[in-house]
Amino acid sequence: MFLNIPYDSQFENLFLAYIAAICAFGFVPRATLEIPFSRRRLDRILDLIEDCRYSVHDLSRVQVDRNPPPTPRFNMPFELGLTVGLDRVRQQGRPYAVFESQKRRIQKSLSDLDGTDVYVHGGTIRGVFRECGSMFVSGSRRATVPQMMAIYRILRSKFRKTLLSAGQTSPFNARVFSDLCVQARAAADELVTP
Repeated sequence: MFLNIPYDSQFENLFLAYIAAICAFGFVPRATLEIPFSRRRLDRILDLIEDCRYSVHDLSRVQVDRNPPPTPRFNMPFELGLTVGLDRVRQQGRPYAVFESQKRRIQKSLSDLDGTDVYVHGGTIRGVFRECGSMFVSGSRRATVPQMMAIYRILRSKFRKTLLSAGQTSPFNARVFSDLCVQARAAADELVTP
């Protein structure tokens, strides 16, 4: 499952929540963090999107960055647009989900999505879990919010050690992302039964 989220320290808790939730429902998270640098970045993103059957796009952080120069964050809506465009051209019917933190903001920030269900998580971990539970309601693996929270707590308890073993200070890199996904999948296999 392609995971399109902002890579910044303020989003760290929701980053872990998405990994926990996606693994709880039996999917494998994929993100641009894992893309090797042998080709042009846009080509790598398109290949990753095409490799994934589903995708999750969090547009809750598209506001203007305060660091000079003040600039809006376009990567998440751009990657959503790539996903929608590829699906339209290839006519594959690949499901995608749009997440937001505020109700009705998407109608203002991206009105072309009118008619698309938007999952509003309120900027909270439990909100991500609640909305993922609503989104994945028809899957064979039906995780509960308490199960997802248990997986999240396992990730959080191992988080500093995971960063240290990778020699990193941020979770937004290929090695840490991969390690977190392995840990979340193992916890999900133990805590969530199909």
